[in-house]
Amino acid sequence: MAPPTQRQLPPAEPMPLAEGVQYAFGSIVSRTLLKTDTGTLTLFAFDEGQELSEHTAPFNALVQVLDGTANLVIGGRPVTVQRGELVLMPADIPHAVRAGGRFKMLLTMFRTPQK
Repeated sequence: MAPPTQRQLPPAEPMPLAEGVQYAFGSIVSRTLLKTDTGTLTLFAFDEGQELSEHTAPFNALVQVLDGTANLVIGGRPVTVQRGELVLMPADIPHAVRAGGRFKMLLTMFRTPQK
């Protein structure tokens, strides 16, 4: 196994998730912790007022809020999530992410074969 890079999650070592990415004024900061053929694990820090516009992804994705509150739109339905909550964004369904103030999330994307 190759040694982890600075951007990867080190094996067998605890990591405080909310501290794994820092806020930046007027920006969205992301840090990929793990990227494999079957999925990715990415930390995000959104400054107040930042958003990811509506888009689709070919894979299921889980949003776990680590700090603050996020306003999601999934398939046209507004969903508010806060620290400690998890929500599924299904594959091929349009979704958007908007900061409800500063917030951090862990995005887990599962790549599965298309039928």
